[in-house]
Amino acid sequence: MLETKGGFLISQIKQIQGRVFGRLLTEAGIDEFNGAQGHILYVLWQEDNLPIVELARRTGLAKTTLTSMLDRMESMGHITRCYDPEDRRQIRICLTDNARRLESKYKEVSDEMSRLFYKGFTDEEILRLDAGLEKILKNLEEEERKI
Repeated sequence: MLETKGGFLISQIKQIQGRVFGRLLTEAGIDEFNGAQGHILYVLWQEDNLPIVELARRTGLAKTTLTSMLDRMESMGHITRCYDPEDRRQIRICLTDNARRLESKYKEVSDEMSRLFYKGFTDEEILRLDAGLEKILKNLEEEERKI
């Protein structure tokens, strides 16, 4: 196999993008949540009222990490824990009106982040990169299910 740097580069990108995204949130005057919490909110803005297990899957966060983050977000008034009416053992995560009002501000920062990510790329290069990253994600998810 070829000597590759993909995993290392993805790790570096993750670290740097977190810092840049945090700076962009600050510059946009968004102090209601941090970048990691914004990632959770983003998933919930796409589909609200998700079971914790599904939210963990969609964010890629471990349930223990997600639970502590949700505790903080609940105390900040961004989410509530709702019981599933058909199965009270299952807890769902629901957005508050407060969190819904933050979506447009977040979208502006997210759009700027995407612009930075793909600066200098052609549309074809963007599609190829995204397809490759999705393939890597799928490979890793398959491996994680073995654990």
